[in-house]
Amino acid sequence: MKIRHLNADGTPRYTNRLIEETSPYLRQHAHNPVEWHPWADEAFELARAQGKPVHLSVGYAACHWCHVLADESFEDEVTARVLNEQFVNIKVDREERPDVDRIYQIAQQMLTHGPGGWPLTMFLTPGKQPFFGGTYFPAEARHGLPAFRDLLLRVAQYYREHSGELIAQNDALAAAFAAIDAPPPSPGLELTDGPLRLARAALERAFDDRHGGFGGAPKFPHPGSLERLLRHWRESAEDEQPDLKALYMAGLTLHRMASGGLNDQLAGGFYRYSTDERWLIPHFEKMLYDNAWLLALYAEAYVATGDPFYANVANETAEWLQREMQSAEGGFYSSLDADSAGHEGRYYVWDREEIGSLLTGEEYAAFELRYGLDAPRNFEGAWHLHAARSVEDVAQRLQQSPDRIEPLLAEARGKLIEARERRQRPGRDEKILTAWNGLAIRAMAIAARALGCDGLGASAERALGFARRELWRERRLTATYCGRAHLNAYLDDYVFLADGVLELQQLRFRSDELAFACELAEAVLKHFADPQGGFFFTSDDHEALLHRLKSFSDEAIPAGNGVAARVLLRLGYLLGESRYLEAAERTVRAGWAPLEQHPQAHMAMLTALDELLHPPQIVIVRGEASAIEAWRRELARLYAPRRMVLAIPADAPDLPPALAQKAPRGPATAYVCRGNVCAEPIDSFGELVEALRT
Repeated sequence: MKIRHLNADGTPRYTNRLIEETSPYLRQHAHNPVEWHPWADEAFELARAQGKPVHLSVGYAACHWCHVLADESFEDEVTARVLNEQFVNIKVDREERPDVDRIYQIAQQMLTHGPGGWPLTMFLTPGKQPFFGGTYFPAEARHGLPAFRDLLLRVAQYYREHSGELIAQNDALAAAFAAIDAPPPSPGLELTDGPLRLARAALERAFDDRHGGFGGAPKFPHPGSLERLLRHWRESAEDEQPDLKALYMAGLTLHRMASGGLNDQLAGGFYRYSTDERWLIPHFEKMLYDNAWLLALYAEAYVATGDPFYANVANETAEWLQREMQSAEGGFYSSLDADSAGHEGRYYVWDREEIGSLLTGEEYAAFELRYGLDAPRNFEGAWHLHAARSVEDVAQRLQQSPDRIEPLLAEARGKLIEARERRQRPGRDEKILTAWNGLAIRAMAIAARALGCDGLGASAERALGFARRELWRERRLTATYCGRAHLNAYLDDYVFLADGVLELQQLRFRSDELAFACELAEAVLKHFADPQGGFFFTSDDHEALLHRLKSFSDEAIPAGNGVAARVLLRLGYLLGESRYLEAAERTVRAGWAPLEQHPQAHMAMLTALDELLHPPQIVIVRGEASAIEAWRRELARLYAPRRMVLAIPADAPDLPPALAQKAPRGPATAYVCRGNVCAEPIDSFGELVEALRT
């Protein structure tokens, strides 16, 4: 270990190899006394040469228990000495290397038959084979968990005594990984809407009628499930049998999440999940992917229902994303830490007396009732704010009009935000991840259309410009950027970014951006496709790991295979490209077995199935810029999740043949296509609306 830095008192400061990494999470561990290596072949070669097992630790910057493990054990010199003497130690940022994380999360669950999570602690042979693992281990034995240092000594001894046996288990491990793959589709498989109906029933069974959401504590937002319910309601309405229970389940959950402690009531932005069933006390990290997905969902809910509550939430979330998470270069950062000043949530929670000192008596009276300060403390001796009462209820209790209460609350929030800004802020992970930026571009484009806000479209444009400028090299993507771009991109990077590009085209059209989406699709077909159908998570020229995963299930983000199938379907119908349509159908067929068995875990795949069975309606509007923009804005007010609308100016250059054929005939002309069939062109907006209703 090289000593390169000094502490404030002039004593040497430990510095390990992570100091050279770009990941802020890895660099957080660069001054641990542990001799950390990044994930690289040289670390495994060293383990082989020294006859040591590998200690693999996977986490991420906003992870609270990752910080606890680091403070308790990785900063402890006695524990570090054991780690350095007995192991070769590798630290991985799971957000940069989701391929490594997924492999060893699965392995940990196979070995322990318990849940995964972060921090992930795994022990490997020099051949990368896992033989023991877990998640967080405390410094001292408690809650049935061994002390981390004792565990290390026992694992090291076991490896010394059984290393030959462990290495011989390679074939059994490979077979176990192969068993998790979906079986190939049977010949003549008929695709039906059965999984869509099963998922709808499963969501109702899991629904919490009292508080919204699905299941009990801890409670996650599950935006994919809420999207599916909204789509199901809309599609059932087309059959004149609207599923009002689906709309109710989505609406109650959306209202409770946004009114509760899951949402930052002062400055916007959603936390990761709720620790209780009522959405009151969150785990305080804020992730880009959660907020991007929820922004799109609230914007779509506003279009679907016209409820201004959803528009307000979408606006606040979008403003938070731009203010806190978008870099000057255009890309979006990854996360805000749960901790600040050494405590989880410290930045966000309040003492009632402090609030009283900041507000006037009239402001405090309204604020106390609105945000639950008249109730007992709810988080570690302090108050975490939630919208305990409606503005109308507060006004009635104070014998005031709502028009008087609203400005009082706005003034109070402004004062508290200003006071909060003087606190130590949570750390921000400033790496820019391609896949998560794709989700953010998509969300900003959807919100810009729904809310009629050009500024959100400009935000999406800046992020896409950053991706094309910094993350795209020689027709291939890189996965991450923090000062420099690096790492071979994953399936999610390509298809999430392509999805964002397609959504942005529905706000304003650019020929070169559509061509870029096609380049992304071509790279996916060339480097990720499985001949049996579907797409691997890693490319054909990626580092070989224990298994090349191909997953169809959603996690905290939508399944890459589901997004890939939907993007390819839409591009295929838009451009008349049969290769894209065939690849999309092969993907749905390849995922059919898990889709039938557990449809509620495969919402992105369900959307792809839905649009395969019911091809999207594509509306191309050509003509003068002002006229076609007026039509586009009117159509954006209609909730039609199976519809794409592209307003393409008459002078748009370099159009692909399928779009060039749809020529303008006056100020505005619309071409309406469903699947491969297009109707006669329409020159009247009234006729267009009527055609869309049939």
